[in-house]
Amino acid sequence: MLKIGPTQLVKIICSSKLYQMILASLFVASFSVQAHEISDKDPQVAWSKIDNGAIIIDVRTAEEFNYDHLKSAINIPFELIVRGVQKHGIDKSKPIVVYCRSGRRSGIAYEELTKAGYLDVYNGGGLVNLKQYRAMHTDK
Repeated sequence: MLKIGPTQLVKIICSSKLYQMILASLFVASFSVQAHEISDKDPQVAWSKIDNGAIIIDVRTAEEFNYDHLKSAINIPFELIVRGVQKHGIDKSKPIVVYCRSGRRSGIAYEELTKAGYLDVYNGGGLVNLKQYRAMHTDK
């Protein structure tokens, strides 16, 4: 029977390709989460995406949507986001901007859509911030 000490076992594991691939994947995943946390809810980014053809999804309730919403937005409550996007036939590569009142529900929608394989989803944050930014930065 071959005896391997703990130090030798650690050296073997750390030198394996699988271990290196797992570490690289964890690093990339960590960076992606940090990048999302830093860059989401920026109205300038959201409007840039919208102006370039992103689909706008208001993830608030139907009542909130009926009271006020962005022009061209579709309403899919955040609890139904993946099913609703699928029902609308939105391609997974199509840019999507989600928003709500404050950014919390749109953050949940962002996470669910990303988990479902949608590749270009942006959390636009809150409706008021989006409208205020647009009013201050454009003639539209």
